[in-house]
Amino acid sequence: MFWLQEKVAEAADHAEKATEQAEHAPIIVQYVNHYFGPAVHNFEMTYTYPRWQWFLAKFGTTPEAAFGPYTVENAIPWYTVMFIIACILSVLVILLFRRKLSAEEPDQGQQTLELGVLAIRGMIEDIIGPHGLKYFPVVMTFAVLILISNLMGMFPLFIAPTSATSVTFALGLASFLYYNAIGIKENGIFGHLKHFAGPIWWISWLIFPIELISNFIRPFSLGIRLFGNMFADEKVSSTVAGLYPQVTHWLIPALLMPLGLFVAFIQTFVFVLLSQLYLSEVSHAPHHAHTGHEEDQSEEFMVPILT
Repeated sequence: MFWLQEKVAEAADHAEKATEQAEHAPIIVQYVNHYFGPAVHNFEMTYTYPRWQWFLAKFGTTPEAAFGPYTVENAIPWYTVMFIIACILSVLVILLFRRKLSAEEPDQGQQTLELGVLAIRGMIEDIIGPHGLKYFPVVMTFAVLILISNLMGMFPLFIAPTSATSVTFALGLASFLYYNAIGIKENGIFGHLKHFAGPIWWISWLIFPIELISNFIRPFSLGIRLFGNMFADEKVSSTVAGLYPQVTHWLIPALLMPLGLFVAFIQTFVFVLLSQLYLSEVSHAPHHAHTGHEEDQSEEFMVPILT
């Protein structure tokens, strides 16, 4: 109980900071709330606010203290708008590259795309195995979406949605649900739970709760890692640039841009790598599979990607 009250107090402090950020939200967020904010605010006050009020009253607090004031201006949070834009940009980038693909005269963009595709494909084969190529679409979707979300903070009028815990925890939860669903699908519910007990039966009573807790912590660790690095990157850039705004309002961000690019790519790589490691724990090659047959499937898999 005390732990939950402490977390609610921390959420209140975070809500105050979020309210301050909402006042300086990008203009596109202000426009979205101008047109859609009243309807969303009316929905919140009618349906979600009374339920939160009833629940938080048990801990001596209010929805305003936990989430900030309920106003039309912040009815749709900035990170929600930015993440929707990131999803749209991800789809557009994929469609744009697919239209320009050419087997005879690949341009630099296609070569870069193929390099990324082959890198992710090679990681899947090394970590999960050749049978893991069936998970390539989901893994590659994570990679493209997170990379674009990370890079959005380097452009004017945008903020990286991955610098908000709501977005990074949602991504971590999506990865968590996906690999657990794969484990249940391939091994059954009891087989999936059995692998938490480890291979040694006489200490399974100790290993099982430890592994189960570790499994449930994973979405939070994925979210905190991604949020911490992206939030710190944006804070460092804005803080250093604000030391001498008359002189360094554009110079310092330009000098720190290579560091921002490095952080964006590294955090995308870490998230995708860990997601593949989690998949490798629950997915296993079928016993009747043969190496030659798997190689044929791999070649067939790459045909729709490069054509």
